Amino acid sequence: MPVSVTMPRLGESVTEGTVTRWLKQEGDQVEADEPLLEVSTDKVDTEIPSPAAGVLTRIVVQEDETAEVGAELAVIGDGAEGGSGGAAAPAEAAEAEPEPAQEPEAPAAAPEPQAAAPQATGGGEGTAVKMPALGESVTEGTVTRWLKQVGDQIEADEPLLEVSTDKVDTEIPSPVAGTLLEIKVQEDETVEVGADLAVIGAAGGAPAAAAPAKAEPKPEPKAEPKAEPKPEPKVAAPKVAEPQPAAGAPVEAGPATSVTAGGNGKVEGDEAGYVTPLVRKLAAEHGVNLAGLAGTGVGGRIRKQDVLDAAAKAKAAAAKPVVAPAAAPAATKAAPAPKAAPSPLRGQTQKLTRMRALIARRMVESLQVSAQLTTVVEVDVTRVAKLRAQAKDQFLATHGVKLSFLPFFALAAVEALRVHPSVNSSIDLEAGTVTYHDAEHLGMAVDTEKGLIVPVIKHAGDLNLGGLAKRIADVADRTRTNKLNPDDITGGTFTLTNTGSRGALFDTPIINQPQVAILGTGAVVKRAVVVNDPDLGEIIAPRSMVYLALSYDHRIVDGADAARFLTTVKERLEAGHFEADLGL
Repeated sequence: MPVSVTMPRLGESVTEGTVTRWLKQEGDQVEADEPLLEVSTDKVDTEIPSPAAGVLTRIVVQEDETAEVGAELAVIGDGAEGGSGGAAAPAEAAEAEPEPAQEPEAPAAAPEPQAAAPQATGGGEGTAVKMPALGESVTEGTVTRWLKQVGDQIEADEPLLEVSTDKVDTEIPSPVAGTLLEIKVQEDETVEVGADLAVIGAAGGAPAAAAPAKAEPKPEPKAEPKAEPKPEPKVAAPKVAEPQPAAGAPVEAGPATSVTAGGNGKVEGDEAGYVTPLVRKLAAEHGVNLAGLAGTGVGGRIRKQDVLDAAAKAKAAAAKPVVAPAAAPAATKAAPAPKAAPSPLRGQTQKLTRMRALIARRMVESLQVSAQLTTVVEVDVTRVAKLRAQAKDQFLATHGVKLSFLPFFALAAVEALRVHPSVNSSIDLEAGTVTYHDAEHLGMAVDTEKGLIVPVIKHAGDLNLGGLAKRIADVADRTRTNKLNPDDITGGTFTLTNTGSRGALFDTPIINQPQVAILGTGAVVKRAVVVNDPDLGEIIAPRSMVYLALSYDHRIVDGADAARFLTTVKERLEAGHFEADLGL
């Protein structure tokens, strides 16, 4: 039965969309949820998946044409009927040549038994693994690491490879069980969403053909250590590594026990020690031994930052013996302050990463589309500091996370958003509307080696202090370990950025569009402050102080609105009535 593909509603105020590109043509076979076409609206550019499996019998709306929400875009016929689906279409679709659509199927089925044995490592038979759409605006992804190699057996939903996009790094599971017949996209290559990454075949034929290839090099490395039983394992290890480059594709050809960097980008004897060509190049430039590094990436992967950190430590260690003898005779004098090691990036020119290029583009766009300015207030958080010092040990034992100042700032902010809805809103000048959100979805800016990423704590206004502390720790950890889902970085209505975590007193943060405000929290420092004591009057006393900076969109938030919001946050923090939340 034919299935109609209609224009979806891609946003609350979206009424129409433009077809920018058809990814399939009339007569093509389409799988359910396979990307079918690309649509552009005034809010988002995205792919539309097929609602059913079958044959694309008719395209109703051509490229660059605009259709209203709910309008029919195409018709998909029953895939089981093959050519009859095309014959059942209108007369204009009868020229889609349903007969040739059957002819390729017959030859494809005929050579199948012949290709099973000789082409176990790369035939086109089997199930294609495609690059998924990991987010609404994601159009491409980069293969960062293959977790399986050609000839390996794979279970359904078993992690197959790692993919990086401008929004998230994640593992792609295998859609079916079987044997990995072919890898079409190599590591560090970038392809569009929907592109074929690999081919998985039936579990029967590939291992049998691949087994002799892996079995041949094994007797040779084993024979050499037997001829020389007395030498140490370190001498035997390089001999085992020699046949590995000659073996070509098989990654597991050498069962070496030593841990040295091989030319194939892996650390021999340790599957978790994969390194990219960029990392190998950096290690060679800085003289870093990859065998001695413990990777901090996914699955123990050695990242660029690991090499740079190791190089900096090596330089610092090399400088210490030089300073020590000179300082020894003058032990009674103050030692000179150590100088920071220069960054290995000095003097280099590197290509911008996709994440950094995306951040740059969005920051400039944010300044161009909204009228931004910043208001700053000073807050006395001495009472919060005392409560925190009193309850931090018990809080850690109860909730499993450390109690920092950030949950206090977050709680005061989401409470103030309920009182001042203009700060928790979004504006649409083209439609002439402003939306006051009925929930507080708090974005938390997290500093990573790739750049600033803002995961979102949904319904933050429904959480207490302990709940916010746990959610903040959770999203920060998952952001830095590349475990975020696409939904974790969408839907924010207000953002909090802790610029004080690196000692900054305050800054003027840029709004995260389409939000209208962002709150920056500075470092909490002790200063001498004039306070009004009920018995002594005005006195100077040490107090814990912090600056709060609110950047806001002046198109919808006035200066007085920003000041009232900050005053509400200030009064909540200075009152310090968080005992109930802390169990005191």
